Amino acid sequence: MGFLARAYEAKSGNSVYERWLELLANGSKSKAGPSVTLQSALRVSAAFACIRAISTQGFAQVPFKLMQDYEQAGLQRKRVAREHPLYDVITAKPNGWQTAFEFREQLSMHACMGNAYVFKNMYRGKLAELIILDPGRCKAVQNDDWSIAYRVIGKDGSIKEFPQDMIWHVRGPSWDGVMGLDTLNIAREALGLSIALEQSHAALHTNGVRPSGVYSVERTLSDEQQKKLSKWIKEEASAQNTGSPLVLDSGAKWLSQTMSGVDAQHKETRDLQVEEVCRFFGLLPIVIGYSGSKASTYASAESMFDAHKVLGLNPWFERIQGSADINLLTDEERRKGYYFKSFANGLMRASAKDRAEYYAKALGSGGSPAWHTQDEIRALEDVDPMGGDAAKLPPLLNRPANPNSTP
Repeated sequence: MGFLARAYEAKSGNSVYERWLELLANGSKSKAGPSVTLQSALRVSAAFACIRAISTQGFAQVPFKLMQDYEQAGLQRKRVAREHPLYDVITAKPNGWQTAFEFREQLSMHACMGNAYVFKNMYRGKLAELIILDPGRCKAVQNDDWSIAYRVIGKDGSIKEFPQDMIWHVRGPSWDGVMGLDTLNIAREALGLSIALEQSHAALHTNGVRPSGVYSVERTLSDEQQKKLSKWIKEEASAQNTGSPLVLDSGAKWLSQTMSGVDAQHKETRDLQVEEVCRFFGLLPIVIGYSGSKASTYASAESMFDAHKVLGLNPWFERIQGSADINLLTDEERRKGYYFKSFANGLMRASAKDRAEYYAKALGSGGSPAWHTQDEIRALEDVDPMGGDAAKLPPLLNRPANPNSTP
């Protein structure tokens, strides 16, 4: 990362850096009590599952390629732009330590939390590698002339400022068009209550689901006797001794005040928080493994996962590929028809039945005109082409008779 330090003159910013470190460590306190930091938020299973559904199980797992529209024989065609220098950077090796999958996973993980920043390392005027920056150390600032500059905090606390053409900025939903909304801050109360509920339920089980009780004696105790008795009760009535008999003397009585998780409505409240967290990330709860109080059927689950692809993932595909078009390609390259594309059909890989039905219809099953050749379908399955008739569209079957023809 030495090129970052050498690229621009550093400005003193230790106080800013110290404030950022304090915010990162202590977070912002929620009304429920716990402070919400990035680390504590990721420990909320619903939040981590939502981030994983968008990144690892969403954008990262589908092919992301550089394509080109072109015209041939009067027809508009599409092709994979393998000869372009960016193709290898995007599909194979974005930098010296990450795979393309890992890069897309980290990029979309940052983006769904509000903002993702990627440094474009140029070599002899060409993009050589893409390096994802820590979003907590970056900030986009709009100048008076509407241009955008990016301020990056270094590990030594210094601030480097980079022009817009050196940073690929992927914004989440944005109010001002410059910075994506901070999901961690917006969902602070929902995440804080989830953390508080988990802590409360853990404390309940730490005490053996026996949070308290009353030890009643018939005589007055001195302060010293009360301290000794309190210490003895904590030792004898602790969670480690759950189920063991409690021996009392001097007419003493133990009145247990047992409270279960059901009594405290922990389950209902925690279930509600799963739904709340999913709302902030725009995902259906079933996507992260929560179906609520009603068991879903295969048909309903399939419909919900289809809705997840359309409502939950497609907006992110469009957001990232559109951002890549304007940040990684030049105006001239876009005029030549180059563009980035996420191939969401990759999400069908797990279902052989769905792929078989799609391919059958693509080959003209049912009498409809075919729109795929056998070789094109074989390419989708990473199988070598056969050539010949397999490279041609199948003839239309069950063609209606020509009323002008003679018998």
